[in-house]
Amino acid sequence: MAVIVVGAGPAGTRAAARLVEAGLRPILLDEGSRQGGQIYRRQPENFTRPPAALYGSEAGKATALHRDFAALRPHIDYRPETLAWGARPGELLTLHGETATALRYDALILATGATDRVMPVPGWTLPGAYTLGAAQIALKAQACAIGRRPVFFGTGPLLYLVAWQYRKAGVEVAAVLDTSPFAARLRALPLLAARPGVLLAGLRYTAALLRAGVRVESGITPLAVEGEGGRVAAFRWRDRRGREQALATDAVGMGYGLRSETQLADLLKCRFAFDPVARQWLPELDAEGRSSVPGVYLAGDGALVRGADAAELAGRLAACALLRDAGHPVDPLETAHLRAGLRGMARFRRGLETAFPWPGAQAAALPDATIICRCEAVTAGDIRHAAAALDAPEVNRAKQLMRPGMGRCQGRVCGLAAAEVLAAARGVPVRAAGRLRGAAPVKPLPVATRMPEETP
Repeated sequence: MAVIVVGAGPAGTRAAARLVEAGLRPILLDEGSRQGGQIYRRQPENFTRPPAALYGSEAGKATALHRDFAALRPHIDYRPETLAWGARPGELLTLHGETATALRYDALILATGATDRVMPVPGWTLPGAYTLGAAQIALKAQACAIGRRPVFFGTGPLLYLVAWQYRKAGVEVAAVLDTSPFAARLRALPLLAARPGVLLAGLRYTAALLRAGVRVESGITPLAVEGEGGRVAAFRWRDRRGREQALATDAVGMGYGLRSETQLADLLKCRFAFDPVARQWLPELDAEGRSSVPGVYLAGDGALVRGADAAELAGRLAACALLRDAGHPVDPLETAHLRAGLRGMARFRRGLETAFPWPGAQAAALPDATIICRCEAVTAGDIRHAAAALDAPEVNRAKQLMRPGMGRCQGRVCGLAAAEVLAAARGVPVRAAGRLRGAAPVKPLPVATRMPEETP
């Protein structure tokens, strides 16, 4: 039986391990050069920072996942630096170097993870402006900072974690500015208490930043990233009392939680449904990770953003579902235990979205000149023009008319914000704005790519 797992983060690693336990030898595709995913991204082999400095309170879990993968490695067909760029029923299109390959599969587990959720602001395309994920990659994988005195703004746990990691590395963090009001976190406490250890870790990061003298504010409204000499020079915002503030800085890191990476599921014609908690369209799944397409399973943040611990459980659960569907024996108690673990994490997820809500309403106030789609230089005004004068009822029509989401990221960065701008312009719920449809290749291919040769 040919089984492919896409993604070697917590979900993909645990899924592959469970398949091996059943006697299978899955193919594990990893876009990165080393297993671990984004949350447990490894530093290059010649770097020597200890795990506690890289992963904070999650160092033990990261180390355990890396150690378990080393034991798993001889029993799987591991293919690092391999991009899954397209998919069709029974076949996955991949790229390694400049060679594209078509891999046949009987079953497929998509553990594709998540990327930063971005709400644009004037000036966010200046050199020196990064997403939180990119800022984290620079620190973990390249041992460098995005700036000498960065400002981090947005919302969500990652905002505080990245700022803490930078401070731990000796970088002077100018400020941590959160769009979510502090009262929202108080309202969310009963839900966040579902995982007291994780809640406590987050409080420790915030306390450490305050002890280090970092300026931390909540309830802010971003106004602009300002430039001088062609790069970031300052950040301007309105504080919770409505007063305009500005701070000199040479770099900004921004992010508003995460969005699931679902393009392969889209190419495979999986059904999607709007999730009102995350305000995103996500693949429809049953309780064990089965999609609407037989033989296609999803796990981890690529299906639903719940964090690394949930991803490990969901990866193993999806593998169990695949094995049962293929006729392999699976202990019902194992499935029940995994599902029970995920229920508590679902409660915590609702708490996070309550405490750190996506500021979709900010889209309505963005100046017309604000770039929304940086690939195609499409502005908020362009999308409003499509929504009103050109009567585009949803984002794919706006894409045809004005090209948002037509560039190299295919809407990964701009898609959610574009939908919010269009919905606000038409006076409809964001659900009515729809979602950008995916197309292959999901990421750009080199011009010299040699196209697929079928392999067993």
